[in-house]
Amino acid sequence: MDILVPFLTAPFLGTPIWFWLAFASIVVTLLVLDLGVLHRDQHEIGVRESLLMSAGYIFVALLFGAGIWAYEGSQPGMEYLTGFLIEKSLSIDNIFVISMIFAALSVPRQYQHRVLFWGILGVIVLRGMMIGLGAAAVQNFGWIMFVFGGLLAITGVKMLFAGDHHPDMKDNKLLVFLRRHLPVTDKVEGSHFTVRHEVDGKSKLFVTPLLVALIMIEFIDLLFAIDSVPAIFAITQDPFIIYTSNIFAILGLRALYFALAAILPRFIYLKYGLSLVLIFIAGKIFYTQLIGKPDTAISLGVTAALIGGSIAASLWRTRKGNPRPVEQAAE
Repeated sequence: MDILVPFLTAPFLGTPIWFWLAFASIVVTLLVLDLGVLHRDQHEIGVRESLLMSAGYIFVALLFGAGIWAYEGSQPGMEYLTGFLIEKSLSIDNIFVISMIFAALSVPRQYQHRVLFWGILGVIVLRGMMIGLGAAAVQNFGWIMFVFGGLLAITGVKMLFAGDHHPDMKDNKLLVFLRRHLPVTDKVEGSHFTVRHEVDGKSKLFVTPLLVALIMIEFIDLLFAIDSVPAIFAITQDPFIIYTSNIFAILGLRALYFALAAILPRFIYLKYGLSLVLIFIAGKIFYTQLIGKPDTAISLGVTAALIGGSIAASLWRTRKGNPRPVEQAAE
């Protein structure tokens, strides 16, 4: 006990080890409960189940944020909530791309949860690496924040003036490359990522469309992380808050996917809200570097207003419409 207490209270990246272990325990529990209990059978997740799962993830994330608020104070607490809201909002844009990947590879809905689950495990590792590299860069090269700000501003402006056209995922270069260099089966083989078939009397290993979809989703997350990770660094440079808010937002994304995929075409103004958030955060970076850090409550309020306003305006504008599910729209 005399050795354990100093170890648990020792700081790791500025936060006591016990807090990191508590976060890891929550994440592992959620993942085990998700795959091992709720979804042991490969069934199609409906909108109601998706909303309930998403509400549960959001509740746990907010409860964890309350713990940060209580333990570290209101400032870190608001930084966590702002980071969670930004990552959650930017992740919504992921859903359309993920839906197009599933449509291009003809992945049935009952197997999509399995792909997204294992995709989350990869994201947990990749995001940790990116955040670690980002934290080291910010600590050693202060000017990197100007690069982050410029990157976010360019992305925000491009998103603001971009059209609604989405490329045909079937012609995606990564998908073409994977199909050309991997022995991919013509159709899904149940819930398997790899299978063996007899070819010329010999057993040959093939990859299924599920594994191809998983690789593409991991790659897409890396591309989206180029925007989302710098955006969180604009709010706080605490690795613990950055990582935990990122992971909790992404964990809930998988659950929310099955509800949002059907109504995402109604969010016609969301990209404008996201683009304004990125431009606002870019401006905040330059303001912080040149003048001083503004109140975190301002960032939280502006982000919530832009995202909430764009979603509300979208739903109002399309209230009489009958949008097609994303999977159908992408075909």
